[in-house]
Formats: sequence, C-alpha cells, structure tokens
Amino acid sequence: MGSKDEVIGKCLLLNLLERSKMTQVDLSVVTGISKQEINRYINSNRTMSLSNARLVSKALNCNIEDLYEWKV
Repeated sequence: MGSKDEVIGKCLLLNLLERSKMTQVDLSVVTGISKQEINRYINSNRTMSLSNARLVSKALNCNIEDLYEWKV
C-alpha cells in the first residue's frame, strides 16, 4: 500500500464545521484539540490521528470517513 497521501485527499473539516454551525474555537473547546492544530487539519498541513479523528467525528456527529476525501 502507498503512503497516506495517496489515500487521503482534502480535509472536509471546514465544510462539516459550517454544517454544524460551529467555529474552530468551538471544536477546540469540545475536543481539547488546539485551534492551531484544527487549522492545520483544515489547511491540509497535517492529517488527523485516529484518536483525534474520533474526537472530531463525535463532536460533529459524523463518521470518521466524512472528515476527508478518500482516493480509494
């Protein structure tokens, strides 16, 4: 299997935040993930760890698979 960049595409977190009417700060407060880290995810500078993806998906009431565009 190739690198994670070959499988995971664009982060869809910004769209999900808008849909949930939440800000990055709101998500940071709910999950304990720093706003800076959340911003890195949104800008595709960093990929979420599985544990953070789980926290984010629970906070946004979505599936982990909904957080990214998948190339598989």
